[in-house]
Amino acid sequence: MPGKTTPPGFQPLETPLLLKNLTSAELHQKLAPLGLTARHARQLQVAAVRHGDYPRAAANGFSARLLAGVRRATAIPRLKLLDRRVSPRDGFAKYLFAGTDDARFEAVRIPLLHKAGDQKYVVCVSSQVGCALGCDFCATGRLGFQRDLTTWEIVDQVIQIQADSAHPVRGVVFMGMGEPLLNLNAVLRAAQIFAEPCGLAISAKAITISTAGIIPGIRRLASECRSYKLIVSLTSADPRRRRELMPVEQAHPTPALIAALRDYHATTGQRITLAWPLLAGINTSAEAARQLAGLTRGLPVQLDLIDVNDPTGRYRPPTRAELDAFRDALRAHLAVPVVRRYSGGQDIHAACGMLAAAMS
Repeated sequence: MPGKTTPPGFQPLETPLLLKNLTSAELHQKLAPLGLTARHARQLQVAAVRHGDYPRAAANGFSARLLAGVRRATAIPRLKLLDRRVSPRDGFAKYLFAGTDDARFEAVRIPLLHKAGDQKYVVCVSSQVGCALGCDFCATGRLGFQRDLTTWEIVDQVIQIQADSAHPVRGVVFMGMGEPLLNLNAVLRAAQIFAEPCGLAISAKAITISTAGIIPGIRRLASECRSYKLIVSLTSADPRRRRELMPVEQAHPTPALIAALRDYHATTGQRITLAWPLLAGINTSAEAARQLAGLTRGLPVQLDLIDVNDPTGRYRPPTRAELDAFRDALRAHLAVPVVRRYSGGQDIHAACGMLAAAMS
């Protein structure tokens, strides 16, 4: 009978609470009327996030009555894995998932090997189905926006990839489909679940949130003093050229974006990473380097250079000579770290800018 497992005064939820969708503190708050303690909530989180199940009553201090009440009030959702491809060239793996409404989105497993016997993975997760920003060089942007992902849909990408992997996942980057700062509540909750010890125990410093330049989201991240890394896709320091490539420039102009990044650094003390997709003949000139130096003068940044990946062929990466000349100009004008990032998984369309929710 319901009265034997539900304490007096507890109002049954109209819909079940979805585990993997809340932090352990939120679980405790919502399920405390059942008699759930903070310790129980952490145990519940461990069981759901790491094992996809409920705790065993005897082994975790749950009474049969309490566990029955928790089961009645909650559910453990799971994404559908539609396809998985592993690159024979570099070991990058792409996963195609669907939510409960069959909306499709992708995640990428990135292999890292810092030293022999220390292999690990970083997972690039999606935060939306499609993307509203329409960056001209990005396959996801050409899809348009369908919907935000919920927290559990973000979290379960990493859970399922970890279960499929021979080595541990030690980092997460929000650089898959969608603009993370336009779904910031779900993104921050997912990041907290990744980082909390009873979640996936991934260091907050190994979690990166990317943005095309959504200023309110950047200011919110600064005000909450999160430890996550921030990476901003700048692409061009010329507002006119950037507007042609990234329509977000119209709503969040470059001068205001840089002002927000200066405030972010002043508040957090963190160096900001600027992503620079290399577009031959467009943003790889000496003048582009001079404009970038002038725009960021006095702001501690790191510049990440990465080849554009455009299956349409409209945009192409620079030749080696063009890239070398651009790097020489950067060294001459920009006194900041410049990192050449490897764009992996190109052969399975898993590289940056290629995610389009379809295996090919």
